[in-house]
Amino acid sequence: MAKDNLPPPGTADIEIARAASMKPILPLADDRLGIPADALVPYGHFKAKLSLDYISTLESQPKGKLVLVTAVTPTPAGEGKTTTSVGLNDGLNKIGVKSMVCLREPSLGPCFGMKGGAAGGGRAQVVPMEDINLHFNGDFHAISSAHALLSAMLDNHLHWGNELGIDTRRISWRRVVDMNDRALRNINVGLGGPTNGVPRESGFDITVASEIMAIFCLATDLTDLQRRLGDIIVARRSDKSPVTARDLGADGAMAVLLQDALAPNLVQTLENNPAFIHGGPFANIAHGCNSVMATKTALSLCDVVVTEAGFGADLGAEKFLDIKCRQSGLRPDAVVLVCTIRAMKMQGGVIKADLGAPDAGAVERGGVNLVRHIENLKKFGLSPVVALNHFIADTDEEIAVVSRICKEQDVRIATAKHWAEGGEGAKELAQIVMAQLDGALPEVELLYSDDLPLADKIRTIATKIYGASGISLSAVAARSLKDFEDLGFGHLPVCIAKTQYSFSSDQSLLGAPSGHELEVREARLSAGAGFIVAVCGAIMTMPGLPRKPSALNIGLDEDGQIVGLT
Repeated sequence: MAKDNLPPPGTADIEIARAASMKPILPLADDRLGIPADALVPYGHFKAKLSLDYISTLESQPKGKLVLVTAVTPTPAGEGKTTTSVGLNDGLNKIGVKSMVCLREPSLGPCFGMKGGAAGGGRAQVVPMEDINLHFNGDFHAISSAHALLSAMLDNHLHWGNELGIDTRRISWRRVVDMNDRALRNINVGLGGPTNGVPRESGFDITVASEIMAIFCLATDLTDLQRRLGDIIVARRSDKSPVTARDLGADGAMAVLLQDALAPNLVQTLENNPAFIHGGPFANIAHGCNSVMATKTALSLCDVVVTEAGFGADLGAEKFLDIKCRQSGLRPDAVVLVCTIRAMKMQGGVIKADLGAPDAGAVERGGVNLVRHIENLKKFGLSPVVALNHFIADTDEEIAVVSRICKEQDVRIATAKHWAEGGEGAKELAQIVMAQLDGALPEVELLYSDDLPLADKIRTIATKIYGASGISLSAVAARSLKDFEDLGFGHLPVCIAKTQYSFSSDQSLLGAPSGHELEVREARLSAGAGFIVAVCGAIMTMPGLPRKPSALNIGLDEDGQIVGLT
């Protein structure tokens, strides 16, 4: 056992988390954040929701500085973005900075599928790990229920005469469930005769792809939440005029279901530093950021707030900036770009089974991926700090290659060992981030203006961020974009849904491909969330389980303890 009584590095994450000495959340919140007990709604001893009434009193408080954590293109080797976010936060607190981390909630789909949980790893985790990864405080269930209510009210309206004149061929609202279930991608509803509703085609998306999830994460308060819910367009009439959730009278009841969930969740790291975990859209099919409410609240409580955006910087960071920042007025004061030697090797053509062998040449070849992400962030006016997430097999020669690349790109780099050493191993990274924050703060520039045509917004992202030569719009996508502009939604930003494994829409193109075309097969309007989704390549908004899902390894032991959760 280590001196802090945690199991040694290499022990399963769940065992490390289970051995942690958590502090009761109410006194921790008072001691570290000055939050009184009556401002919290406890969910057991170690989790709580911060009341919306208390949050409303914080608006006049000084604002802290915001640090965005993003990463290179993900690989099966893993990059450790959440782990680095937690480690950096612990490191900042180690050097005396009042800091807090804001993360997304894990989805059950990846937990039981292929990716696993999303509570960090090693000695850089948020706890209670099992609760956070499984159901948490019920937020995802509330979002799924609100979505299901709107679906039920839509079909009920059709059943009782369709007073709004909805064209059943033009219903765009699908159903959701928080699980990877490919069999539900396309379904028929209303079968079995007149008493069972109106027969029509529909389908399911995963809950994190729901427009309600996006609304939940972008809303600034309950009033804004209900307004956005009412703006959801569920269908069209025969004249193509839109029918909204407000037209169906569903927005009030949906807001009621989401009222408690909208309050941010307060937990802690292994080192007893406070953390908000709230909302959970994926960055490959949605905008990939935690809630605006959690981020802004944390900025009113702390001097520095660390937050992450999902997957690589081409997806998560771009959407954080062009969608979340555009709508909320937030701007990052510094950016951390996470990379690993293992990821660079895979981008350089090494297969996962061979990653243990030293190969500085592969790191050099794969380094083009890191360079592309650095160059992309600079296009927003942001010079990132590169966090080299350290693995014990990394060699000095391999690390030297990444250090040289960063020097050539004129960006700072820190080797971070938080996975093995917790906050102590992230002190160097924390000090470099603070040096960045203490210097001249960046003037962040968004990638495109609101008045640019929708197709040009997609083209701008494709060419400036993905390295594409242009875009290829299907006839269906082109018609949809024109239709959205005709309806008055041409000013909205675009949210690209594509594979996370490549700058292109083809996941087999590694490194930093260029000259490819971004294939846009479909466009969806999220009027309540306030963006247009461009569905590219073969990406699915309802993932499927792998051949051997993680669920096969998860269960209970003879003492009723959860095993196999990663």
